[in-house]
Amino acid sequence: MRGKFITFEGSEGCGKSTQSEMLFRYLKSKGLKVIYLREPGGVKTSERIREILLDTKSVISPEAETLLYMASRAQVVEEIIKPALKSGKTVVCDRFLDSTIAYQGFGLGVDIKLIKSIGNFATQGIKPELTIFLDLPVKKGLEHRHNCKDRIECRSVNYHLRVRNGYLKLARQEPRRIRIVKVAEDKCKTQGMIREIVNAL
Repeated sequence: MRGKFITFEGSEGCGKSTQSEMLFRYLKSKGLKVIYLREPGGVKTSERIREILLDTKSVISPEAETLLYMASRAQVVEEIIKPALKSGKTVVCDRFLDSTIAYQGFGLGVDIKLIKSIGNFATQGIKPELTIFLDLPVKKGLEHRHNCKDRIECRSVNYHLRVRNGYLKLARQEPRRIRIVKVAEDKCKTQGMIREIVNAL
C-alpha cells in the first residue's frame, strides 16, 4: 500500500515549520510510521545545496536558482520520499514543488510550464495527496523574520506579494489538494484546523 504524502506551503514567517513539525509529532503519537523532511534539504547533498541557495552572499540567476531547487528535490525524492511512500509510510514535508512554482515562477517570472515539466522529472511524478497552505498577510509574516534574513527573505515586499498571490492561484486551480488554512494568533488553534483536514485524509 502506498503511503500518504502531505506537504506544507506558505510565505515567509507563516509558521510552516512549526505547524508541520507539530503535525508530524501528532501523527507519530497515533502510531503511524511517519517521516519528516524539509526542503531544500533532507539528505546530505540537498542540505549542501540549501546552504548555497540561502546564503546572502550567493549570486544566483533565476534559472540557476530554479535548477538548484530541483536538484535538491530530485535527490531527496530518490533517497527518502520514494522508498518511504512505497513502504507505506506517511511523509510530511516542509515545502515541495509548489514552492518552486510560487517563488521562482510567480515570484521571479520563470516560465511556470517549464517549472512543472522539470518538476515532474525531478519528483519522478510523485505528488502530494494533501498540501496545507498556511496563509498570512505578507507584511505580518515578514515582521516575524526581521532578525533572521536569508537570501530569499531579503527580497522586496512586492516579490513576496507575488509569491503569496501565486500560492492562492494554485489553491484555486487545485482546491481538493491544496487546502488554505488561515494562520491564527494561537498556534494550537491553527494546528487544530490542520488536524481536522488531515484526519479526513
